[in-house]
Amino acid sequence: MIEESLRFAGISDDPANRPKRIVDVGCGIGGSSRYLARKYGAKCQGITLSPVQAGRANALANAQVLADQVCFEVADALNQPFPDDQFDLVWSMESGEHMPDKPKFVEELVRVAAPGGTIIVVTWCHRDLGPSEESLQPWEQKLLNRICDAYYLPEWCSTSDYVKLFQSLSLQDIKAGDWTENVAPFWPAVIRSALTWKGFTSLLRSGLKTIKGALVMPLMI
Repeated sequence: MIEESLRFAGISDDPANRPKRIVDVGCGIGGSSRYLARKYGAKCQGITLSPVQAGRANALANAQVLADQVCFEVADALNQPFPDDQFDLVWSMESGEHMPDKPKFVEELVRVAAPGGTIIVVTWCHRDLGPSEESLQPWEQKLLNRICDAYYLPEWCSTSDYVKLFQSLSLQDIKAGDWTENVAPFWPAVIRSALTWKGFTSLLRSGLKTIKGALVMPLMI
């Protein structure tokens, strides 16, 4: 997934042009940061709202001898603790769907990107609306509301909405793609793993919130 995202965005492997400063916005436990730091020999900073995730991410970086390249802190993606024009690569892998204010989210991604840098956003979106549509169909919105309720997500937007936001901030070379078909096999695979004894016992240990999310996984299909 990471490699395909980099290829899609045209990130160079040329040592002279590869990114040297990276921010991972919504980093989770830092998997993307560690991968990118290794691949490019870059410095990477990750931010997450979760102290547990930040602590785990730093522990993993230490264990993998990457503490001199990557670091993680608790911070708000809508108010990032970085000066303007800092990063050659601004990376957001499956965090945009958690952002309650999409315009502010995009503004912050653009603000911290260095001139000539690249922003990559991989996120859950609803379908683009047709020219005569003002909203999703009622049945679609009902389905989406159930998913958002189960995963504690704010309102979604479409890919074209993101493109318009980036266009409004005068970015160049904007590309967008719909990877639904590529990602769709993930959800049946997750369900199959949950139906194993190991998956079932893990769900029971994880608590009611995770069980609630698991019960909604068929809706993602």
